[in-house]
Amino acid sequence: MRDLVILAIILGGSAVALRKPWIGIILWTWVSLMNPHQQWGYTSASMPVAMIVGVSTLTGLLISREKRNPFISSAVWLLAAFVVWITFTLPFSMYFEASLPLWDRSIKIYLMLFVTLALIESPKKMNIYIWTLVVSIGFYGVKGGAFTLLTGGSYRVWGPGGFIGGNNEIALAVIMIIPLMRYLQLQMTNKWHRHLMTLSMILSAVMALGTHSRGALLALIAMTFLIWIRGRQKLILGVMLVVVGFLALPFMPEHWWARMETIQTYDQDASALGRINAWWMAWNLAKDRLLGGGFEIYNPTVFGMYAPDPNDVHAAHSIYFQILGEHGFIGLTLFLLLGVVTWTTAGKLMKIGTQQPSLGWTRDLGAMIQASMVGYAVGGAFLSLAYFDLPYNIMIIVILAKYFADQELEHAKTHSSNQYESTAKQT
Repeated sequence: MRDLVILAIILGGSAVALRKPWIGIILWTWVSLMNPHQQWGYTSASMPVAMIVGVSTLTGLLISREKRNPFISSAVWLLAAFVVWITFTLPFSMYFEASLPLWDRSIKIYLMLFVTLALIESPKKMNIYIWTLVVSIGFYGVKGGAFTLLTGGSYRVWGPGGFIGGNNEIALAVIMIIPLMRYLQLQMTNKWHRHLMTLSMILSAVMALGTHSRGALLALIAMTFLIWIRGRQKLILGVMLVVVGFLALPFMPEHWWARMETIQTYDQDASALGRINAWWMAWNLAKDRLLGGGFEIYNPTVFGMYAPDPNDVHAAHSIYFQILGEHGFIGLTLFLLLGVVTWTTAGKLMKIGTQQPSLGWTRDLGAMIQASMVGYAVGGAFLSLAYFDLPYNIMIIVILAKYFADQELEHAKTHSSNQYESTAKQT
């Protein structure tokens, strides 16, 4: 039955996307992040679902009149520059054939980001897009949080597969979604809806603890602190956070506390030392090769050439060193600039919302986007999630929100000017 429902949604949504391609963007985002066909499907699990949705959406884009030029801000040009750079470095990869499938996977994600910018042309559609992100990832947060409470935190929570299949990866994704839950909650007027969202945020935070991820703990602390700094009603929010901490942490078993304590003794932890070894490998490789080594550099040969300990082969375990090793210092610079531009644009949204009461939602969104970014910046320092969809989805939200806010400000300015001219003529 579940398989039939998933098939109906995917095939039906793809058909609708031919006429209304923005629906295809929502469907693509849901499939990419939540991965429902792999989780609960049978027939759909063996189908090229992403290709079906993508082709339908692109076909709809070509024939639809409801679209615009996606290059609506300088941030979009910067994203394009990053995509061009990782494509330019591909032929120079140390292992081209192994790198090609990973480049292909990444380029499809970036392509659909530009399509999203072209098709989401109203604040209402943008909010539906935000809800899609929250539901797709938040489902695993709520489910995992309930599991953690019911089992007393004795077992690790794992992800659904794909980019977020591991415990560390799903924890970071959920941490990044919690601020978006808070943004949606701030726009709600029904108190029961707000209470339900509060419960979802609490369970999602508990779920992050239930993954037993040390990086997730640091990311959760950083993200929560910025939510409190940037949020409304600081006293109430602060009391709630303290209460949640006192209620959740005692649930965690002794082995959870023992694992978290290794943060202070990382120099004695084999996993931490392996990550540091991989970071040095990426650094040395980037110094030797301007274009980096390509997407597939985590093998004994490369570590033998560039790592302090050639026998300790690890994945990058850091978004920063992942980009550095794979695409060199130029790639890392572009990647970091994407984060800086997203952060500053979110700050501009906060300023707009503070100065214009009618655009108060932009203050809430900008503040929560920054909280989400802090979670990604901290947690991503320990994970290979540089090409994961979610941080780029969040960047797209910021670009769209700024574009819509500027449009509304310009409209209000024009309306005010027309009213002034009309009054002047009457007098």
